[in-house]
Amino acid sequence: MAYKKEHVKERFRPKPGKLLDQVREVMHYHHYAIRTEKTYIKWILDYIRFNGTRHPREMGKPEIERFLSHLAVNRKLAPSTQNQALHAIIFLYKYVLDMPLNDYIDATRSKKQKRLPRVLSQSEISEFFKHISGTKELMAKLLYGSGLRLMECIRLRVKDVDFENHQIIARDGKGGKDRATVLPKPIREDLRLHLKGVRKLFEQDLAEGRADVYMPHALAKKYSGAGKSWLWQWVFPAKNYSKDPRTKKIRRHHAHETGLQKAVANAAKKAGINKRVGPHVLRHSFATHMLEAGKDIRRVQELLGHADVRTTMIYTNVMITNFETLGSPLDNLDND
Repeated sequence: MAYKKEHVKERFRPKPGKLLDQVREVMHYHHYAIRTEKTYIKWILDYIRFNGTRHPREMGKPEIERFLSHLAVNRKLAPSTQNQALHAIIFLYKYVLDMPLNDYIDATRSKKQKRLPRVLSQSEISEFFKHISGTKELMAKLLYGSGLRLMECIRLRVKDVDFENHQIIARDGKGGKDRATVLPKPIREDLRLHLKGVRKLFEQDLAEGRADVYMPHALAKKYSGAGKSWLWQWVFPAKNYSKDPRTKKIRRHHAHETGLQKAVANAAKKAGINKRVGPHVLRHSFATHMLEAGKDIRRVQELLGHADVRTTMIYTNVMITNFETLGSPLDNLDND
């Protein structure tokens, strides 16, 4: 079972202690996102429980293969989910236990199901936006108008919105890459107005000594005052303060993604759209409608941040076809 190598530069030895605490320590040291940390720990726990709560040091290739095969055969998980579990286990053995897995993992692979992306038509998009308002509407329009992923939108910072060049910089996207995408004309003034409100909130936090936003990786040490600067603030900050799960600092984080997910689902329901609609459907719709408008597929690939143009090409399968012009063999049948 093939897998990509984890990109960790040097060996870091965690302090003696509980296994999961060691996993957290190593992941924190190498600046893994908190979401990745939680996901990896979940899979490591599942692996241990599946094998009768034995310590991973007592297990190896056979136990890993049985666990991964169980995910494919019994739980019928998607290939990407099975690979995620594999990467978590590889990380555990290689970087926490210092027991690299040198053997090929011969597990039953999950079958990849070919599914077309769920896309809204132009008329459905128009009706959808009649039923969402406020900040959630602005966020939804960024997903549809810029092709952002959900967390790319949620994690936008002030410095990433470039009004002069009419672009948005999506930072640390899938694969850890940055990219530029379009800032739609219809929402530019709304976004400016929104940021004025965010600026007032920031100045209030600053006056209360709480304007210390989370800084990625080692930037908090490199630029010690950047967390209190306007440019690094969240475009969509949370209404309330919260505790950082790692540093335990009380500060204002970005808005939680569940708020936007619920708002999008509710708007689609009110609009009478008989499809399961989430934030990613808006990104799918952006890609499809751009291609329908005749935009170059390579350019759309860049805007979406796809590593391979074949990923972008899947949207050509859901583009509008003029079925009336296309016709059907039944049209030519002589009913007389």
